[in-house]
Amino acid sequence: MIEASLLENVMDQVAMHAGELSDVLVTHLRKTFPGIHVSVCSDDDMPSRLSPAAGNSFCRLYYVDSGDHCLRLTTDVESATGLVVALRDWDES
Repeated sequence: MIEASLLENVMDQVAMHAGELSDVLVTHLRKTFPGIHVSVCSDDDMPSRLSPAAGNSFCRLYYVDSGDHCLRLTTDVESATGLVVALRDWDES
């Protein structure tokens, strides 16, 4: 399960490191939040039908479930084991 406070902390870290390339950002997030699967992509890559778990002007966060040995997006906070950090376009903010 992903706690609400973790979502806020991840969004704060993304805001502080928004100028970094996505591979540098994902490395930073994985070191800062060990034990949580973290992926970074563009928000354009996320399905429009899926509502984010949280968001700010820099990113939207989506839950990931790895319970069946395959990663899948979910809206179920109880089964969430990680996060997709979907970076928003600067023009969108």
